[in-house]
Amino acid sequence: MAVLFVDGWFGPDPGDWQECWARELPGSSRVVQDDWDVPERHAWVRRLDEAVAACPEPPVLVGHSLGVLTIAHWAAGGGRGARGALLVTPADVERNPDPAITGFAPLPVEALPFPAVVAASRTDRWMTPERARHFAAAWGARFVDVGDVGHLTAAEGSGAWPAGRSLLDPLLTA
Repeated sequence: MAVLFVDGWFGPDPGDWQECWARELPGSSRVVQDDWDVPERHAWVRRLDEAVAACPEPPVLVGHSLGVLTIAHWAAGGGRGARGALLVTPADVERNPDPAITGFAPLPVEALPFPAVVAASRTDRWMTPERARHFAAAWGARFVDVGDVGHLTAAEGSGAWPAGRSLLDPLLTA
C-alpha cells in the first residue's frame, strides 16, 4: 500500500509523527517541495501531483497543516488518483493569516473525490475546531476531534502519535 506524506510549512521535522509512521509503513514516501520556507501553492500542488503520478498504485495521502491545503487545492484542481486522505490539523490561512502562506487562500470547499478524515485539535492555534468541522463537511470528510494536542508538531511533543494510526489504518484497508 502506497502512503504519501504531504508535510506543511518548513517541511519534515525530525522526530515528528509523519517520520515515525513513514518508517513503519512499507512503500511510503514524503512529497519533497523545492522551497519549504517560502511555500507557493501552485508549486506545492504540482509537486504533489508529480508524487502521486510516480506512485505504483493510488496512494493514501497523509497531510499535515499546509500539506492539508495542498491536498485540497490539488483535488479541487482536478487531482485524481488518491485512494483516501488523512488530513491532520489543517491551517486556516483565511482567519489566521501569516503573509508567507496567504497564497493558499481561499481554502477550497469542493468535495474531495476520495474518502477522507479531518483530524482537528481543540488547542490548535492555526485553526479552530469549528472551522475544521466546516471544512470537513465541505470536503465530504469525516471529522474527528483528537483532543488538546496543539498543532501536532514534534516541538509540542506529539512524538509517534499512536492514536492517529487508528484514523489512518481504516483508510489503508478500505
